[in-house]
Amino acid sequence: MKNRIALLLTVIGTLLFAAPVMAEDDAAAKEHEVSVQKAKTSWGNKGLAFLGAGIGAGLVVMGGGAGIGRIGSSAAEAMARQPEASGSINGVALILAAMIEGATLFAVVVCLLALIF
Repeated sequence: MKNRIALLLTVIGTLLFAAPVMAEDDAAAKEHEVSVQKAKTSWGNKGLAFLGAGIGAGLVVMGGGAGIGRIGSSAAEAMARQPEASGSINGVALILAAMIEGATLFAVVVCLLALIF
C-alpha cells in the first residue's frame, strides 16, 4: 500500500512540476512556426541534394556489404582448407569486417552531412 501511495505522489509531483516547463510563450511559438516555414521552402531547393545523398548512402552500404561478404566467404574457404588455423583466420576476418564497417559508416555520415551544407 505504501508503494502505491509513493508512486501516486511521485506522478502527481512530476505532473505539477512539468506543467510550467512545458508551457510555451507566444514568441517561441512564432519563432518555431517561422523556422518550419523556412525549412519547407528550402527543401524544394535541396531536392537534388536529398536524392544524391540517398543514392550515395545506398551505394556505400552496398559496397560495404559486398566487401564484408567477400571477407566472410574467403574466411570460410580458408577455414575449410586449414581447420587448425580457424581461430586466427576468424580473428583477422572480424578485424577486417570492423574496419570496412567503420569506413562505411564514415562515408554514410559524409553523404548525410552533404544535406546540411
